[in-house]
Amino acid sequence: MKKKSFIEGFAAVPHVVWMFLFVLLPLVFVVYFTFTGADGKFSFDNITNLSRYLHIFLLSICFALIATTLCLLIGYPLAYFMSRMKPKTQKILVVLLMLPMWISLLIRTYSLMAILDNGGLFNTLLESIGITRVHIVGTPGAVILGMVYDFLPYMVLPIYTSLSKLDNRYYEAASDLGCNGAKSLFRVAIPLSLPGVVSGITMVFVPSISTFYISQKLGGGLFDLIGDTIEREFQNKSTYNIGAAISLVMMVLIIISVAVMNRFSEGDENERGIIV
Repeated sequence: MKKKSFIEGFAAVPHVVWMFLFVLLPLVFVVYFTFTGADGKFSFDNITNLSRYLHIFLLSICFALIATTLCLLIGYPLAYFMSRMKPKTQKILVVLLMLPMWISLLIRTYSLMAILDNGGLFNTLLESIGITRVHIVGTPGAVILGMVYDFLPYMVLPIYTSLSKLDNRYYEAASDLGCNGAKSLFRVAIPLSLPGVVSGITMVFVPSISTFYISQKLGGGLFDLIGDTIEREFQNKSTYNIGAAISLVMMVLIIISVAVMNRFSEGDENERGIIV
C-alpha cells in the first residue's frame, strides 16, 4: 500500500482542523451539556426531563411524516416524468427544479407566507372572483405546505438520479413481456429506484423534523416543534442543558435515518451501479 506523501498529508490539515472545530467540537459540547446540570456536575436529569417534551416530539414526527409522504407522492411521478424526457429536456427541468434552491430558505418561506396570508396574493385572488378569504397561515396545513414546498427538490433529485441511470432496455423487455406503461412503472421503475426513494425520504424527513423557521412563520407561532424548542432553550442561558439533551435526541434520530438509508441502498448501488 502506497504511503501518503508529505504534501498530501499537509493538504488534508485544513480539512481536519475544520472538521474538528465545526463538527466534532460542537458535538462534544452537546454531549457535555446533556449530561451535566446547571452546576456543571454529572447528571441524567436532562434526559429524564425530556418526557415533558413528548407531545412536541410526537407533533414534529407527525408533521414530518405527512410532509415526507406528500413529497414522495408528488416527487416520484415528477422524477419519473423527468427521467423519460429527452436528455436536453431533462437538463432544463433539473435546472428549473433547482432554481428555488438557489434562494435562501428564509426568503422562500417568507415569500410563501406573504402569498398565503389573509391579505396575501392568494386570498386577494379568491376575493376578486367572489370567493371568501381562506385562513391558511397559522394552521397545520400551512406548516406542512411550507415543508413540502421547501424540501420537495430533496425528494425529486435522488429519485430522478436513480431513474435516469436505469437502462432503457429494462422498459423494452417489460414491454415485450406484455407490460403497459403502468405495469412498467410498478414492476420495473419503482423496484429498481428504491435506493433513490430511501435517500429522498431521509433527505426530506430529517430537515422536516428539525425545522423551526417554517413553523414560526407559517404556523403563526401556534405550533411548537422540536426545532422551535431547541432554539428557545438555547436562547435562555439557564436552559442550555435541556436544549443540548433535545439536540442529542435529534442527532440519534438522524443517525438512525442514515443507517436505515444505507441498509436499504448499499447492496442495490453496488449491483446496479446507481449513484444517489
